Amino acid sequence: MGGGVNTALAAAAAQFAFSATPRLDAELLMAHALGVERNAIFLDPTRYAVPATFADLVERRLRHEPIAYITGTRGFWSIDLAIGPGALVPRADSETLLVAAQKHFAGRAPATVLDLGTGPGTLLLAALDEWPARGLGVDYSPQALDYARANAAALGMTERASFVRGSWASAIVGQFDLILANPPYIATDEQLPPEVHDHEPHAALFAGADGLDDYRILAGQLPALIAPGGAAVIEIGATQGPSVTALLEAQGLLVTLHHDYGNNPRALVAIQGHGT
Repeated sequence: MGGGVNTALAAAAAQFAFSATPRLDAELLMAHALGVERNAIFLDPTRYAVPATFADLVERRLRHEPIAYITGTRGFWSIDLAIGPGALVPRADSETLLVAAQKHFAGRAPATVLDLGTGPGTLLLAALDEWPARGLGVDYSPQALDYARANAAALGMTERASFVRGSWASAIVGQFDLILANPPYIATDEQLPPEVHDHEPHAALFAGADGLDDYRILAGQLPALIAPGGAAVIEIGATQGPSVTALLEAQGLLVTLHHDYGNNPRALVAIQGHGT
C-alpha cells in the first residue's frame, strides 16, 4: 500500500509541472485526503492506501485551484488559518513583516496591533500569537472577514481580536503600536499565473496602472495612526521599495527596508519622524 501512496504522489507531482512546488502540492493533497498530517506520510507510508478522493483533489489542482482553497487551510508563521475563495492565500514572504516587527520591538511587546487589509486575519492573528497584544483587523471583503473571525475563534483569540469592514483606515481613530498592511500592489496590466488570476480575489491583488494606488492612500493615513515608539510595517512588491519609500517619506515618516527569505525587497518599516 505504501508503494501505492508513493506511486500516486509521484504521478500527481509529474502532472503539477506548472507549480513551483509540485511534490509538496501532491503531499498536501494526499495528507488532506487521508485526514492526517503531512509528516505522517513520511513516517510510515505503508500504513495508508490511496483514498478514492485523491484523484478528485488532483483534478482540482490541475485546474490551477490554489492548494489552500482545496484543503481549506494554510500554515503561516506560527498558526494555521482557514482559507477559501474570497480570501487572499497567505504567502510565506509575508512573514517578513513579522520578522521586521520583531526587530523593531526587540525586548518589548506592542500592546495594540492594527492590520489594514487583514484578509483571513493572516498578519493580525500571527502578531497576536507572537505577542500578548490586542488587535483590530480591517478589510473591505465580507467573505474575508468571515474567515478572519472564524480563524480568531479557532485560535482562541476572540477576546483579543476585533474585525471591522472598512476601506483602509478611513473609519479608524486612535493610535496603534504596530500597524501591519499587505495592500494590493500589482499593476492592472501585469500578467499573473492562472492559479492567482483565476481564483484569488482581484480586489486584494490589483492596485491601478502602476500598482501604487493603495500605497498613496495608506501613506496619508499612517502618520496619525502610529503611536509613539511604534511602527507601521508594510509589504511591497520587489521593485516598489524606492517609490513607496518616497510616498511615506513625503508624509514625514522615517523608512527602513527589509528583505524576504529569497533576499528580495519585501517590507518597509515606517516610524514617526523627529518632531512629529
